Amino acid sequence: MTAKYTRRANYEPGQKVPYRVSRSKIELFMQCKRCFWLDARLHIVRPNGPPFNINKAIDELFKREFDQYRAKEKPHPLMVEFEVDAIPMQHDQLDIWRENFTGVSALHEPTNLMVFGAIDDLWVDSMGQAVVVDYKATAKEQEVSIDSAWQVSYKRQLEVYQWLLRQNGLKVAKVGYFVYTNAQVNADGFHDKVDFQTKLIPYEGDDSWVEPTLQKMKACLEDDKMPPVGVAAMGGDCEFCTYARERTELTLAAIEPKPNRQLSMS
Repeated sequence: MTAKYTRRANYEPGQKVPYRVSRSKIELFMQCKRCFWLDARLHIVRPNGPPFNINKAIDELFKREFDQYRAKEKPHPLMVEFEVDAIPMQHDQLDIWRENFTGVSALHEPTNLMVFGAIDDLWVDSMGQAVVVDYKATAKEQEVSIDSAWQVSYKRQLEVYQWLLRQNGLKVAKVGYFVYTNAQVNADGFHDKVDFQTKLIPYEGDDSWVEPTLQKMKACLEDDKMPPVGVAAMGGDCEFCTYARERTELTLAAIEPKPNRQLSMS
């Protein structure tokens, strides 16, 4: 019997129906508890940025490319080049696990939170372990890496996927991979073509933070008091909360009545 769950409905304290939280909502909580609480309790969401359609296109093309080698049960040339002892994994749930708003899901029973996230790809190594893979794309002069402080969100993303797959009974390798491609910007022109250089970056994940974080998220959801302005992952106040607070203060100051103002009768 399939469990029922809420999707876009606001969270109600004490609710018995499992509440769905996406991988991105976990990341939102890590960045700012207030933004997460406003989203879940009042459905006041952060403003959306423009869609990354080129990145989505690259993701789709990567999937098609790796699927060709999945059907052949052979390693992709990148896996050979970077000496990865694995091949693209065949699994009857892979298409579902890749689907947005469905993805890999698991009920965390202690909190009654239904966690889900859509993976990019799965490989399988020679020991039969599932290898979590995430596609990334950028365009910059420097060689790509995952060493910048802001890229901790990439690492948490991969670790949530590892946790979800383990909850689904898979034996998951500690090391996952980022298929990171970089558009080359040093050509003499566009000419209806952009060259990319792709790199496989290994990352040893640690999902031990996931379940304690779900416990904290549950406590936040149950609290009727809105959390204070949060501290962003990069340090300093959350930029969204800071904007909202300063805009409110300026608006209130602008509309404050002037005690000596005279009404004109002309």
